[in-house]
Amino acid sequence: MGNRSANPQQVQADDQSSGHLPRVPIIISGRPARRTLAACERELTQYKAMERRLRDALAEREARLRQKDELIRRQELLKRESDHRLLNELQMTISLLSLQSRGATNAEAASQLAVAANRVAMIARIHHRLNCYEGVQTIEFRKFLEDFGLDFSAMVSSHERPEQVVVEGIEINLPVATAIPLGVIASELITNAAKYGKSRITIRLEPDPEYGYALSVSNDGPALPEGFDPAASAGLGMRIIQSFVRQIAGVLRCGRGDDGEGARFTVRFR
Repeated sequence: MGNRSANPQQVQADDQSSGHLPRVPIIISGRPARRTLAACERELTQYKAMERRLRDALAEREARLRQKDELIRRQELLKRESDHRLLNELQMTISLLSLQSRGATNAEAASQLAVAANRVAMIARIHHRLNCYEGVQTIEFRKFLEDFGLDFSAMVSSHERPEQVVVEGIEINLPVATAIPLGVIASELITNAAKYGKSRITIRLEPDPEYGYALSVSNDGPALPEGFDPAASAGLGMRIIQSFVRQIAGVLRCGRGDDGEGARFTVRFR
């Protein structure tokens, strides 16, 4: 008995010879326990150091986020102030042009000044409309055209000639980079349609099999002459349209309206 207790290897060998399952010898000693405790203490120290580093990194990140939020807030304030000043300056420009138009002795000069005032007014309205979509990445363009058409009708209509702007077709979401120049194009086309039409302007937004989409503006005025080339036009409005069409990599086409009446200008774009 004394020998078996003193020799674990002998115990293991005897168990195997007797047919019993071998038993793992248990050695009770203080050294492994002390090593395990020391390892736990080291791990705990490492975890505490890691926690401090994580807390420091989190605090630094929160400080950076606060700085970014403050910068964004200041930029938004500057943008609102800039937009407010721009609208005020546009309104001042409109007033000065209108005043000069009424005071001009030359009929042609008065007419051109009035046209310039109306053009600046339309730009101000577009800017105001687009500000309603502040913070968005895309614009529901048909709704934008409908709202713009209502503004235009209210501005140019009179008792003798009520102007009606009708928007037809699909609703599409356009990125702001496309919607802004296309809005200016629509403004110029609508102004041109009102100038030469009678009382009805039709805006149509529809799919285009080659380019993707097509925006057309037509009126009920005289038909365009055969062979009319918008690129050869010397008018300021048509030059503005051509410039913004190139900006959105589009194509401008013109022709007669439905049933061969009136004029229709179509911008095909992606």
